[in-house]
Amino acid sequence: MKKIKIIDLFSGVGGLSYGFAHDNDFEIIAANEILPNMAKAYQLNHPNVKVYCKDISQFGLNDIINDLGLEENDIDLIVGGPPCQAYSTVGKRLIDDPRGLLFQQYFRILKEIKPKVFLFENVKGLLSMNKGKLFNEIIQLFESIGYRVSYKLLNAADYGVPQIRERIIIIGTKLNSKFEFPEPTHYNPENGESLFDNLNPYLTLSDAISDLPFIKSGEESIEYFSEPQNEFQKLMRKNSPQKILDHNAPNNNPKLVKLMEALPDGGTPNDLPEEMRPTSGFANTYCRLWWNRPSTTITRNLSTPSSSRCIHPKAPRPLTTREGARLQCFPDNYKFYGSRGDKNLQIGNAVPTFLSEVLKNSIKKHFQMNIINTSKSMHSIGMLSV
Repeated sequence: MKKIKIIDLFSGVGGLSYGFAHDNDFEIIAANEILPNMAKAYQLNHPNVKVYCKDISQFGLNDIINDLGLEENDIDLIVGGPPCQAYSTVGKRLIDDPRGLLFQQYFRILKEIKPKVFLFENVKGLLSMNKGKLFNEIIQLFESIGYRVSYKLLNAADYGVPQIRERIIIIGTKLNSKFEFPEPTHYNPENGESLFDNLNPYLTLSDAISDLPFIKSGEESIEYFSEPQNEFQKLMRKNSPQKILDHNAPNNNPKLVKLMEALPDGGTPNDLPEEMRPTSGFANTYCRLWWNRPSTTITRNLSTPSSSRCIHPKAPRPLTTREGARLQCFPDNYKFYGSRGDKNLQIGNAVPTFLSEVLKNSIKKHFQMNIINTSKSMHSIGMLSV
């Protein structure tokens, strides 16, 4: 099978395309990312990919023709997840709504480049926007340019990611085979025993980060706390630098440190004496994570206690950038670029690499089955013409 050529749109730091980048049957030809530090991080990890750091509206078929010597139909696969802001389609088609600009650009590039398959990733909330009308319109638009479309809500924890993170995955194909979504490899033990013997229990926060030192607020450590304690940690530390990168905690004020110290495992401000409780915040702010459960969905604010739940279960501080990277299954040798805020944005906005891996495997099988089915069809035609 010749290499499957890919364009990575809204590439971020490379989470969605990670599995494809680490499989020799695929080749990422080009990537587009508008944020300079994000694009720089992508380039550091993908030195052989042509990275276009510019507005998506300025990227398209002409770039791959002029710069890469390719034509339309030379690209086999486009992957990407355009941010879908909470726009409404009331009285307006999505393709005409200026608030849907990024989706429009994804759609435009599909029409121009005509890949055989596309992978579209987005937040779970896309399903319920405008009572589901928006999602239905997106599906219809993809079908209007000749793709057979299938979609599924996937939870990254079901595939060995130590984090509850649900994402809607849409696959569009023009190939002569049916796309099959990956089967879960893990189950939630809190729901009881798995009915399937081949499933493993969810990975926990402890599984992911227990070999990293329990530094305090304002501290940094470049030494591992222990040898790898499980297969996940071994994988994260494969080819890792001798010194841990990005494992430093913000210097929080003493009052906040005291609050974090008083929180129990998985605790919220409601578990604190009334005089210690913050006077503002939402239900999931200033909350500790659980040591023996998967993390909740991490965001770009993974080091900000006043944002969503992100306080370390055993140390009085929020997660470090390196701990956030572990929860997104980026190995310890993966490079991020810029300030703490830049790096946390790169991590928090990413697709977990393990989810990318299983999607890659399903897409690879889809291409392989197409070859088999096409060969059978040609053989049948040959038999009929004899």
